Formats: sequence, structure tokens, C-alpha cells
Amino acid sequence: MTHPLPLPATGGAGVSECLAMTEAEFRDFYTLTARPLKSYLSRLTGNPALAEDLLQESFYRLLRASLPAMEAAARKSYLYRIATNLARDHFRASKFQPAPLEDHPHFAGEDPTSAAHLSTDIQNVLNEIKPNERELMWLAYVEGASHREIAAVTGLKEASVRPLLFRVRQKLAALLRERGFGKENQQ
Repeated sequence: MTHPLPLPATGGAGVSECLAMTEAEFRDFYTLTARPLKSYLSRLTGNPALAEDLLQESFYRLLRASLPAMEAAARKSYLYRIATNLARDHFRASKFQPAPLEDHPHFAGEDPTSAAHLSTDIQNVLNEIKPNERELMWLAYVEGASHREIAAVTGLKEASVRPLLFRVRQKLAALLRERGFGKENQQ
């Protein structure tokens, strides 16, 4: 994991005025949020190197933003919103489709009967849904974000989050059943 970026010079305004937090508070915030944000971006993009770049750019933009004092949860939502928008911009710019996980060097040469193979199968199914659907699933079920927090990160209306999550769960369930992961295949 990389270390937090140094706090930027703000051209007259002090860092505490710009960020409404001290360097020590930022370091604590970085320690708490960097790893989960990188995991979110890795799953969203399917590319760990891109996720690292987007992570650093997200923190950089957070540091450069003139934000009022806010609680850690609101700051985290703002950071995830930045990261989500950066990933969306990347998808739009390159018409990028995430590479299947088995194409990544970390998983090359794995024994197909291992747990990594199962993880790869699940990742392949996740790659079949849209990036914005993966965002919703990750935020809800990995990050444990509330519908309000998901709405803040994604720019959706809070009332839209629940039905969208329902549809994505249904879509994933159908895809998993098609590949033999349904209840009828369990002993």
C-alpha cells in the first residue's frame, strides 16, 4: 500500500482552512479509507494498477478541494464520489471493459481446482454486469454503505438505490444459476 500524499500548498489559505482537518487527521483518515477504497476501485475496474492510480488521484483531488469542516463519514462519501467519478470518466474515455481476473498476473498459473478458481468464476460473472451495477453491489455489500451513503457516492436519488440493488441482485443470481452456482447444485 502506498503512503498518503503530502498535503498540498494552498496558495495563501492554510491546509487546515482548505481541508478543515490537520495533517494528523488526514493521515488517520487515509489509514482508515485507503485500503477499502483501493479494494472498491480494484473490483470496479478489474485492474489493480488502474485502481492504485485512481486511488492516488482521488486523494489528491480531495486534498485540493476547498471543503468545509465535515464529519469523517461525509468526507468518506465525498472521497468515494470522487473515486467513482474518476472510474466512470476512465470507462467513458477508453470504452474499457474490465479484464477477467484470470488475466491478471497474480492469478496466472493457479490450480483450477483451488479456491482462487471459484473466485475467478465469480469475478467473471461480476464482469458481465455494468460498472455502475458493480459500484452499487460493492458499496452496499462490501462497504456496508447505507442507501443514503450510496446515493451520495453515486449521484443517484436515495429512493432509487433500493430497487436498483434489487435488480442487480436478481441479475447476478440469474447469471450465477446459468453457470451452475444455484441452490439446486448444492448438496
